Amino acid sequence: MVDTASYPRPKGIETNAWVSARWDEYVALCDGEKDQGGDVPAIEKARCYYDNGWMRIEMAALGPWHGRDNSIVSKVISLFATLRIIRMVELTNTSFRKTGDREAQPDIAFYLGNTFKLPPQTNQPVDIEHYGAPHLVIEIASTTLSDDLGRKRLLYERLGIQEYWVVNVATSEVLAFAIEQGGSREIRDSQTLPGLGLSTVEEVMRRSTTEDDGAIARWLLQIFQP
Repeated sequence: MVDTASYPRPKGIETNAWVSARWDEYVALCDGEKDQGGDVPAIEKARCYYDNGWMRIEMAALGPWHGRDNSIVSKVISLFATLRIIRMVELTNTSFRKTGDREAQPDIAFYLGNTFKLPPQTNQPVDIEHYGAPHLVIEIASTTLSDDLGRKRLLYERLGIQEYWVVNVATSEVLAFAIEQGGSREIRDSQTLPGLGLSTVEEVMRRSTTEDDGAIARWLLQIFQP
């Protein structure tokens, strides 16, 4: 998540930090204020995370830097999965919830493979106990890099994600982790998208600083075609 210090924060709420909170307090803040407005209008722009008694509210302005890398990474995965005939559903800025325990709202998430259920077409958080956790989750990181690699990484391990990427926009680097047996290990080749190397994603990010999307897509077609 790209964070901007000058972005307005909700009154009386500590943002961009993990703070102690009950589940009902978290839900009232992140669901209630978004739906009804109330005294905290800026919460509509927030990202909400919860992990067993701790919540994090992130205020972020999604400018061109964040939006460009988000779009480029998404394009790489979508094109790769399409050409390799991998069943896929992409969800952007979507909340994934295990009621009473945990919730995360990553920049991008993918369900992959032949067995997942299609998430519902609603604006409610995806119930991972019913639909399962997404297979691949991605955070686009700038000033939140340390948290994306630390506390959020632990949160995604506990949610049951299979693979987690942190995209460092400052260096065009992808830090990726395979999650298994409650822990994670760093990888350089995707496990959920076999055949996709993280070096390819990084090369596309570097190209995106000087090339348009059409040129990048044509280059990817050359790389990905069997």
